[in-house]
Amino acid sequence: MRHPKIDEMLRSCLLVLLASSLAGVARAQASRVALTPPMGWNSWNHFHCGVTEDIVRAQAHAMATNGMKAAGYLYVNIDDCWQGDRDAEGNIQPNSKFPDMKGLADYIHSLDLNFGVYSSPGPKTCARYTGSYQHEVQDAKTYAAWGVDYLKYDWCSAPQVYSPDQMQAAYRKMYDALLSTGRPIVFSLCQYGLQQVWRWGPSVGGNLWRTSGDISPDYTRMAFIGFEQNGLQKYAGPGHWNDPDMLEIGNGKLTNINEERTQMSLWCMLAAPLLAGNDLTNMDSQTLGVLTNREVIAVDQDPRGVEGHRVTQEGPLEVWVKAMADGSKVVGLFNRSVGDAVMEVNFSDVGIYGPAKVRDLWEHKDLGTMDRSFSASVPRHGVVLIRLSVPQP
Repeated sequence: MRHPKIDEMLRSCLLVLLASSLAGVARAQASRVALTPPMGWNSWNHFHCGVTEDIVRAQAHAMATNGMKAAGYLYVNIDDCWQGDRDAEGNIQPNSKFPDMKGLADYIHSLDLNFGVYSSPGPKTCARYTGSYQHEVQDAKTYAAWGVDYLKYDWCSAPQVYSPDQMQAAYRKMYDALLSTGRPIVFSLCQYGLQQVWRWGPSVGGNLWRTSGDISPDYTRMAFIGFEQNGLQKYAGPGHWNDPDMLEIGNGKLTNINEERTQMSLWCMLAAPLLAGNDLTNMDSQTLGVLTNREVIAVDQDPRGVEGHRVTQEGPLEVWVKAMADGSKVVGLFNRSVGDAVMEVNFSDVGIYGPAKVRDLWEHKDLGTMDRSFSASVPRHGVVLIRLSVPQP
């Protein structure tokens, strides 16, 4: 007969081993999320705090039926303004605009889509709703119970309770809480590029991290943010991505097709998350066509996960390149000027020495084999996006 203390020790050891095994499974699952940049929709850019459960359901249905899901868009994310108060046990409750978060998640999952929410490491969100400060483990458990697949975690009021040197620990605290649930949840760090987050984002569990301030629906702001990403490419790769903020395609002043194509092309060259921010239930065929161009999306979703970079610049004319898994190179000729311009790329500048087959990704057209360079007329605020492939002998 064993001594009771031995049985107690054995039970303790088994519990430790089980906990360690579960933690290992959770870490393994977490390492498999966001192997390509997340694609989906976020409520903030168009609806702001006017978002409701009915609106989110309608956006999810639209995504599932208008060709976006088929093109790779999977996440339906509620941004700020969904939170209510905490109950007597401290559990976060949604507000009256979201009467049934579990039911909403179940509906989104029934469409074979994923569900995302938003919070802050501070006591309040940016819109002054309830944050996760001192309730990280509780909130993570609640999110997992609802069926959450994505968490955007916005710094907002955190400076009220954390010093700058505690930022990494604050994000790590929520990542550990998410891991403890055993549910794979994409972890999106939103702190506007502070403290060179791209250098430490992976170490606190980030799958993506904001590299800039907030975007707005106009060409000037979009272009400033997008083209300033050059130099960050070495910090991106499968499972961890630089995030220059959401797409404004179909919103505000960004409705000219050349400007819409510029953001889509540049974000895909950057291997950036593609989170649409427009009203998916009310968009024209032009905007839908830009958002669902399979050849352009393939640039973003390439499994090699290389982020593109600038290779030449002549005033407002920029040439960018992105290396693809199949050995081809995608080249973007971007015209940031106020008039049309003829632009050229020398193949040697993008690592191709000799002839290359040229395909126009927006026009879905093979342009033939060219010797040492390619040139095209690029409209103002527009782009020509081509894929260069070396002919096989």
